[in-house]
Order: sequence, then structure tokens, then C-alpha cells
Amino acid sequence: MKEKVQAPQLRFDGFTDDWEERKLKELGDIQTGNTPPTSDSDNYSLDGVLWVTPTDIKSLVISNTAKKLSQVGVTKARIAKAGSILVTSIASIGKNTLLRMDAGFNQQINSLTPTSENDSYFLLTQSEKWSEKMKQTAASATMQIVNKTDFSNISTYVPIHKEEQEKIGSFFKQLDNTIALHQHKLDLLKEQKKGFLQKMFPKNGAKVPELRFAGFADDWEQRKLGEMLEDKTILEQSDGNHGELYPKSSEFAKEGIPYLAASNIIDNNIDYQNVKYLPLLRAEQFKKGVARDGDILLAHNATVGPSALLKINLPFVILSTTLTLYRINKDKMDNLFFLSIIRSNKVQNQLKKMMKQTTRNQVPILAQRTIDIFYPKNLKEQAKVGEFFKQLDDTIALHQRKLDLLKEQKKGFLQKMFV
Repeated sequence: MKEKVQAPQLRFDGFTDDWEERKLKELGDIQTGNTPPTSDSDNYSLDGVLWVTPTDIKSLVISNTAKKLSQVGVTKARIAKAGSILVTSIASIGKNTLLRMDAGFNQQINSLTPTSENDSYFLLTQSEKWSEKMKQTAASATMQIVNKTDFSNISTYVPIHKEEQEKIGSFFKQLDNTIALHQHKLDLLKEQKKGFLQKMFPKNGAKVPELRFAGFADDWEQRKLGEMLEDKTILEQSDGNHGELYPKSSEFAKEGIPYLAASNIIDNNIDYQNVKYLPLLRAEQFKKGVARDGDILLAHNATVGPSALLKINLPFVILSTTLTLYRINKDKMDNLFFLSIIRSNKVQNQLKKMMKQTTRNQVPILAQRTIDIFYPKNLKEQAKVGEFFKQLDDTIALHQRKLDLLKEQKKGFLQKMFV
């Protein structure tokens, strides 16, 4: 019987040898961290050696930590050298990072310091596969932990030539840097949007926003949210259930009329990837929770606050009881402006306050009509503000799609470039 070839599907030119199976302990020095007594302040300082805990592991390469070790603390800690890979091994299993400098780390983390025959970034990239095995090991134990022995004995496949490791490591480093750059741009755009939401709506006690478009000077007015709706009964579209018509899991189909829930609102858009569907005849039985093109949806149950404008080429969709439907009176308010209102800090804070007054993580639908909103009566100013935030949201969505695509590409390369 012919032996199975242990080689990746996709590899660089010039390399044809099978990869070899190794245990992690054969690839470098492994140790478990410890914690110098936190009761002794002499062990820590503001500008000392990095001291890593699981909460500090937020990126593939670590450059800063909340706490630092003093010269005294270093003598009591276990130090991993620059180029080591840290992997969380208790509770939060399989978070990985690469050290660019020497650092101490706590007992929830195992470190692997590669031998000179192994490339650090190659092993960092491959550590995502270690993580899968670690989670399986932890799941079968009574306590969520992967001890040093189990970690050391995890098996993996590596190229026999370090040059191949280096090429793979360099490839993924460039890809990771590109992903990080797009993530930074996206985070910056989201922060800019937060700033505009603060400045383009009146703050507490103010009658005008700090920042507004030229040509508008009138004071904004305060009203209740329910006054802006085409029909106030829209806020009553759900009384907490759909009565006897509430769909059972067995009634959902692969296609038909979308049945939307709070979980389908992601990054201010409706994610149709994981939407459930009801057959048309079944969907037509609903008298409540029926939304149409142009309606605004707000998540109010379990997840509270996310919102989206419904844009569909269908006669209607059905909403679960986790969503509130707003149908705006267009003589009083611009649709896009209303969307920006409910995303503003003032409204989001009121939603959070209402949520805390209930026993469950939800905001009652009828209570939402009492939310205070501020708006300019001039529909042209509303339209300008609404369009401004729409363009900003579209830009954010574009960057998010690019980032998601890059992450999907990385997943594909991980599958094809490793055994």
C-alpha cells in the first residue's frame, strides 16, 4: 500500500520533499509562565519588561502590555525570548501571539521558543492549527486547561528545509500586515463616525449641534420618538410574541420570505448569509412583525441597539420578536436622518437605561415611543445629515468587505499551504 504523501496542496517552487511530523517540544523550548506576587509592588514598574496575560493578547504580534516587570520582578518571572510564540492554555484556549522582545508571562500561557532550525513566523501562523488541537484536548478534560505536557506533545507537520518555512512565514507576515492595515483603517473610520455622531447632534442642554452644515441656523426641536412615525401602532407590532402564528423550527425553508432577527443586523447592515426563510403561504399568515422596503429595524432583545434600513425587492419580510419596526412619517422626518438619530449617543444611552430597568436584556417596544429625540424641522438639513452618515456607513461597509475577503483568503491559504 502506497504511503500517504505528507505535503501541502500549495507550495513555493523548488520544494518537493514531504513534510515531517514533529511534536512541539522538538521544535523549541517550552515553558509555562508564572506570576511574581502582585502584592509586592516592587515586582512591577511602569516602564519595565513586558509581562503578558491572556487579556494582553489582542494581535498576532505583541508590542505592549498593561503591566511591566521591574528588575526585581524579572528575577522571579519566567522570561521568554524575542521570537517566542505565546499560546493561552487555561480557560481562553488557543490565543496566540509572537514576541518581538523578551517578556514574562503568567501561568495561563505556554511559550515555545523556536530552535535555530525553525522560523518564528511560520510557527506563529501554524499555531492556529495547534489551537484547534488544544481546544479538542481541553474539551475532553474536566477543567479547561492544556498543561505543559499536553502542549509539548501536540504533533504537527513541518518542512524539512528552514528555507521553506521562511518563505511561508514571510508570505503570511505580509498578508497579516495587510489585514492589520485594513483593520486599522476600519477602526479609524468607526472612531470618526463616533465623533461625528457626538458633534452633529445636540449635547445635553444644547439646542443646536456643535457641527452642522452651512445655511442652517434654527434651533433643533425636542420630541418623542413615537411622534415621528407614520402610524404609532407600528411600535405595537409585537406584544412579546406572535401568538399562535409564531413559527416552529420545522417550518423554515431554504428559500422564500426572509425571517429576520436581531442577530441578522451586523455592522449597521442586514446580513442575509444566515437568514431563515418561511414559505410564502406561511409568511402571509402573519399580521404582526411585517416589514417592507424602506422600514427601519432596531434590535431590542438579547442584542440591544444595532439598526438597519431595510432595502428589499420583495413585497415584505417577517420580523422576529427581537426586532422593532419603525415606519417614518416622511412629512416630518427623513428616513436616513432618523436612522442616524437612533444610532446617536443620546438615543443609545436611553435604550441602555431602559434595558437596565427590565429583568431581561431587552427594551420593551412600547417604551421606545417615549424616547426623547432632537431634530431640525427643516427636512433639507435632515437629508444632508442623513446622507452624510449613509456615505460614511457605505465607506465603512466597503472596508469591512475588503477585510472579510482578506481574512477568507487567509483561511484558504492556511488550508492549502499547511499539512
